[in-house]
Amino acid sequence: MKHICNVSGGACSFWAIHRTIEAHGKENTVGIFADVLVEHADLYEFNRHTEEVLGIKLIRVSRELTPMQLFAKEGLIGNARFPICSVRLKREPLNEWMGAHYELDGNQENFLKEHASVVLGFDWTEWGRVSDFQAEHPTWTLEAPMCEAPLWDKCEMIARCLDLGFKAQTLYELGFPHNNCGGACVRAGITQWVMLYHTQPITFGTWETDETNVQAEFLRRGIFSAHFTILKDRRNGTTRPLPLRELRARIESGEKFPTDQWGGCGCGGATEPPIYEQEVKAE
Repeated sequence: MKHICNVSGGACSFWAIHRTIEAHGKENTVGIFADVLVEHADLYEFNRHTEEVLGIKLIRVSRELTPMQLFAKEGLIGNARFPICSVRLKREPLNEWMGAHYELDGNQENFLKEHASVVLGFDWTEWGRVSDFQAEHPTWTLEAPMCEAPLWDKCEMIARCLDLGFKAQTLYELGFPHNNCGGACVRAGITQWVMLYHTQPITFGTWETDETNVQAEFLRRGIFSAHFTILKDRRNGTTRPLPLRELRARIESGEKFPTDQWGGCGCGGATEPPIYEQEVKAE
C-alpha cells in the first residue's frame, strides 16, 4: 500500500511526509505537489531541499495556469466565497493524478491498481479540515500525521526545518500566516493584502494589474458579475467590490486598516461546491 502525501511547500506538509517515510519507508511513500505557478521562489527551493533531505522525487502536477489565468478562463475572479483556484488548480489535479495511478476507495477490490491512502499536511489546529475532507471522501483512507503526537506548533516545525538546513522562508519571516501564492490569496483578508503591498510590492502590483486586466476582459465578453474582485468593501454596513487598484489608492492616502482581518488560506482541502456556476451569468 502506498501513502500519497499532498506536499504544499510549507513546513507542516514537509513534516507530514517526513513522518510518513519514518512510518512506512520511502518505497511506500509518494509526494505530490500542485504547482499554481505563482509561488514565492523560496517555496520552490524548499521543495528542492525536501527532495534532498528525504531522498525522494516529488511529483509535480499543474494545469499550467496561474490563478488569474484561470479566472479569465472561468469568467469569475475567485474570492473567499468562491476559491475556484483552490479547487481547479490544486484539489482537482491532485485527485485526478492519485485516482489515475492508485485505487483510493478502500471498498474496491481492484487488481489493476495498488491501494493508497491520502496523507494531508494539516496540523492539529486544522482538524476540521481533515474532517471536511473525510466527509467528502468517506471511502478513502486518510492520514494526518501532524494531528498526532508529538504535537508541534508552526514555530517548532519551522525551527526543526532550519535545523535540517532549510533556508528561512521570506514570507514566514515577514509574518505571513502561510507560504503559498507568494503571500497573495483570494481567501486572505484585507490585513494580509495591506501587508503584501508593504512587504512584497512587486507581487501586489502583479495581482493588481492582472485583476484590472481580467475585469476589462470580462466587460469585453459581456460578463457582468457581482463577484468581480478578490476583496469586498464592507464599511458602513454595505458590501461592494473592492478592486486592488482602489485598495492601493487608499493605502497610499494614509488610511489605517484593521490588523486582525487575515482571512485564511484553505487550499488543498475539501473542494467547494461549484455554486458560482449557477450564479455567474453572461448577459
